[in-house]
Amino acid sequence: MSGPGQLARRLGLRDAVVIGVGSMVGAGVFAAFGPAARAAGGWLLLGLVIAAVIAYANAVASAQLAAAYPTSGGTYVYGRERLGAWWGFTGGWGFVVGKTASCAAMALTFAAYAVPGPAWLQRGVAVLVVLALAGLNLRGITRTAVVTRVLVTITLLCLAVLVIGLWVGNGAGFSRIVQDSGIDPGGPLGVLQAAGLLFFAFAGYARIATMGEEVVEPRVTIPRAITLALGIAVVVYAVVGVSALAAAGPATLADSSAPLVDAVRAVGAGGLDPVVRIGAAVASLGALLALIAGIGRTGLAMARGRDLPGWLAAVHPVHHVPHHAEIALAGVISLLVLITDLRGVIGFSSFGVLIYYAIANASAFTQPAKDRRWPRALNLLGVAGCLVLVVTLPGSSVLAGIAMFAVGLAGRAVVLWRRSTRAQP
Repeated sequence: MSGPGQLARRLGLRDAVVIGVGSMVGAGVFAAFGPAARAAGGWLLLGLVIAAVIAYANAVASAQLAAAYPTSGGTYVYGRERLGAWWGFTGGWGFVVGKTASCAAMALTFAAYAVPGPAWLQRGVAVLVVLALAGLNLRGITRTAVVTRVLVTITLLCLAVLVIGLWVGNGAGFSRIVQDSGIDPGGPLGVLQAAGLLFFAFAGYARIATMGEEVVEPRVTIPRAITLALGIAVVVYAVVGVSALAAAGPATLADSSAPLVDAVRAVGAGGLDPVVRIGAAVASLGALLALIAGIGRTGLAMARGRDLPGWLAAVHPVHHVPHHAEIALAGVISLLVLITDLRGVIGFSSFGVLIYYAIANASAFTQPAKDRRWPRALNLLGVAGCLVLVVTLPGSSVLAGIAMFAVGLAGRAVVLWRRSTRAQP
């Protein structure tokens, strides 16, 4: 049951897992292997392993915290409760701003795959998609879960057809993974850069935690859903990554802006191009749908904590969704889609997400023994891993991320100062 201003608990284990998988197996699986191969060459699989290990540490920290604090907001709430209001705000701000930019990027990615035509037409379609998915979210979380289930199923079917096509084509083999590709992968730094880029694709399990107020039996369901969703995503990325490398080799992937398209062409399976395009378009929709839902819940929590305007804390009396937050979010994303192209935002968003999870791990480290499910060593690994990946991101991404947090923290300081001055007699 839910009271006034509260969200309703309607998500079971299956729905929570599907939303998590839909967030992780998005457009990234169709694009991330290109920049990862440029950074690490054939060693990108090691980068994938590192990303998966750090993601696991972050996932169990999020699961442990969500079980103790089963409410909307994710790390914004955990940071406030365990470390203090400023830490919570930092995590929430990085998530909302970084992922809002990712939403615009996902909408444009969908349009690029689905609508061959001029840029103005693609932008128009991207805006329509954002408004349609926001409208769907406004109908209730169960509608979101049903549509996500359909989109995830189509995406996984497309990936299965793609993988089979790569292996039955001409020339695919494990020897291509280790052959001399002519790429200078940049040594350990290149591997870590690849891990940072691939980690971005695994970060979707946060969506389950941000919806903690809507999950049935959250103390049991959320930890199971997060670990199951991450496990499925790691398997999918590993199978697709190995198959693409075996088909095309690291050199071809490194030079490609559409690595899976070039992989099927490398083995003479160009007829699968439409499958890749459909899969990428549908995966973009699934990730965008889950992102809008997750950002809306974090915005709701930040409004409740007076870190965003209070009217964003409204909950629809019938559909039990943060309708003001999601309407405002749809407007911002639509504006970004119309005025800029954020498809290169992966590094900027990765910076925000890595800081978000570093705060989550630090918060989990402080939990008492009665709330602990995993050893503190995993929290230390998570913090260290996130910070290492942050400093290995491209310099422009680091500078943009620092600027993003500086603006948010300075803005909060000004707001608090104005509140204190108004409160004085």
